[in-house]
Amino acid sequence: MTTSVPLSVLDLSPISSGRPASSALHDTVALAQAAESYGYRRYWLAEHHNIPSVASSAPMVMIATVAAHTSTIRVGSGGIMLPNHAPLAVAESFRVLEGLHPGRIDLGLGRAPGTDQLTAFALRRSRVESDEFPQQLAELLAYVDGFPADHPFAPLTAIPDDVPLPPLWILGSSLFGGRAAAAFGTGFAFAGHFGSADPAEAVAIYREHFEPSTRMSEPRVILGVAAIAAESEDRAEALAVANDLAMVRLMQNRPGPLPTPEEAAEHPWTEQERSLAAHRRRFVSVGTPDRVRDDLERRRLEADADELVITTQTHDPAERRLSYELVAKAYAT
Repeated sequence: MTTSVPLSVLDLSPISSGRPASSALHDTVALAQAAESYGYRRYWLAEHHNIPSVASSAPMVMIATVAAHTSTIRVGSGGIMLPNHAPLAVAESFRVLEGLHPGRIDLGLGRAPGTDQLTAFALRRSRVESDEFPQQLAELLAYVDGFPADHPFAPLTAIPDDVPLPPLWILGSSLFGGRAAAAFGTGFAFAGHFGSADPAEAVAIYREHFEPSTRMSEPRVILGVAAIAAESEDRAEALAVANDLAMVRLMQNRPGPLPTPEEAAEHPWTEQERSLAAHRRRFVSVGTPDRVRDDLERRRLEADADELVITTQTHDPAERRLSYELVAKAYAT
């Protein structure tokens, strides 16, 4: 299937209530295979830690696994949270991935920890601040492009050195990410499914200040969006209410596995929870396939984005696959 707009998947490997957490990893592989057959361009794996609602704690492992179980779809990170990793380790890992799956790997980088402060400290064993991201990224690139001769790391190279670093995308939910992506000449992926900034403003800053690089000659924008499509409005709404409840629990710092629509319908909603759910729902496109497509197109055009990367959270993996299939068919040329 060919879609009229490039569509991709952002997968957090959601953990469903009543199911083992590890089953989410197998669901990810099955969804990736389905997404490839539906015509999706990329399959991106997120990085989150110590959150009982998502199993996406080791994106590099999952990228290798998904790439090995697919054949044409691009597979990458959405993203690697760079403060949690040594830049050399990231450069080496993604050159290995590129060597194993040439021309199919994407390297998306973020500057947030993707977790709470205690977990971030446990991961890093140091207090690396997010504002060190430009220095970390410059170091990562230097392991491929080379350091100045007088740099202490000049003798170091990310091996294997006969393959390029995969295409780079800087992720952002604020205006910082667009500025950084423009300065480094990389692609820009804006988190429109939760970002605090106006996507159109972030993209405009990126496009205006983009500096062409050896890796990317022109600006390229992917907009992250959330969507839940079903064959009827009633079913789509039921699935969305379950997602609302999961998001409310996350915002209240008590995350848990993704509930079923039945569990969400029986939940004794408080006024505060309903208010939080309404606030969160504005980021999600919900409904029948045509309605979801129209809303996603509105978001994409308002943001001046070239592609969409879609995240969908439902309790039943089959309904999640169906949502992606319905959206792809609605976009089919």
